Amino acid sequence: MRFKKQIFDHVDWWTISMYLVLVLIGWLNIYAALYNENYEIFDFSQKYGRQMVWILVAFVIALFILFFNWKFFEGFAYIIYFISLLSLIGVLLFGIEVNGATSWLDIGFSRIQPSEFAKVASCMAVAKFLSTLNISLDKFKNKVIVGLIVLCPFLLIILQNDTGSALVYSAFILVFYRFGLPANFLIFAIVTAILFITSIIVSKIVLIIILSCLAIFFFIISSRKLREFIIIVSLLISSIGFIYSVDYVFDNVLEPHHVSRIKILLGQESDPQGAGYNVNQSMIAIGSGGFAGKGFLNGTQTKFNFVPEQSTDFIFCTIGEEWGFIGSFLLLALYLAFLLRLIYLAERQRSIFSKVFGYGVVSVLFFHIAINIAMTIGLAPVIGIPLPFISYGGSSLWGFTILIFIFINLDSYRLQVLR
Repeated sequence: MRFKKQIFDHVDWWTISMYLVLVLIGWLNIYAALYNENYEIFDFSQKYGRQMVWILVAFVIALFILFFNWKFFEGFAYIIYFISLLSLIGVLLFGIEVNGATSWLDIGFSRIQPSEFAKVASCMAVAKFLSTLNISLDKFKNKVIVGLIVLCPFLLIILQNDTGSALVYSAFILVFYRFGLPANFLIFAIVTAILFITSIIVSKIVLIIILSCLAIFFFIISSRKLREFIIIVSLLISSIGFIYSVDYVFDNVLEPHHVSRIKILLGQESDPQGAGYNVNQSMIAIGSGGFAGKGFLNGTQTKFNFVPEQSTDFIFCTIGEEWGFIGSFLLLALYLAFLLRLIYLAERQRSIFSKVFGYGVVSVLFFHIAINIAMTIGLAPVIGIPLPFISYGGSSLWGFTILIFIFINLDSYRLQVLR
């Protein structure tokens, strides 16, 4: 623990200021999304009243984190990670179902979602492992270990039927890439995603012909040796196998509503009154906002509850409708400034643990922001993840607050590292 003066002299006030502005924007738009003139603004029986409580608790958590010595987070990283895994297992045994996902624990006066906190623990565990002396991602063994650190919570969250929260862990590939993972892995991930999408919207025979032509082209421009031939043929056969495995994933792995959302997004189906209803109404709300918006509490799509889950996963459409293009642009600019500031902080760290943790924070936030906004404007399938600091919910707000303030704490100690 340290004293008050030591804390506030060294924390990054730019980051804290942007965090506070984002939280305030979030609360105002939750109030707008759930506005009911029959209730007072601080009525704690309403969601916006409860969100105010979650915000005050988040501030207490943030202040509490700042009192810790940075070595606590590095020293207890693995212990905190294993506790988070146990909490995810506990959800599978004792959790309650909300919107089809068994990812909540009922603690009497409230409900918490451990997967929101598991992201923090995973960031710490990855940072702890990669900061170990002589650890390099060039070695296969280290790739396997760091992959398992991410894969364990991913699989436990998949078993909760919360695919969206599980997919957030794919963001860690950006951290691994920053800290030595060969670019081939990133290229492999991008090519796999492209193959997955094209195998849905293009005939498999046509796709195989295209891939075969590409294989011939690459063999011609290569040195045409047996080694290149074997590699190219192996990649072609693997790609064809992957294309035919997409049907299996659709039929046996993904939930029916996930399949419908992906096909609607790719234009393979149209269901504006069913699986595509949320996105359709969300786009109508954003489009109706025009350049300057309809004004605070004047959103008609919002007021008449046309958009389901508008205070949580679809909160961005409230901003688009009531604040228009200008408000949406300013929010995106604020998010961009926030992420760039976090990258700047990460780059100036002397401790490898702090630097890796910083990039973990940036990667997780970037994934949430990009996918949440993309799904509200119809550019990504609806996977049900919150917009950081803006969406309604105590667990997500506390989880993101812990991520940010642990990093602010680590940054405040950077000048004492290696002295």
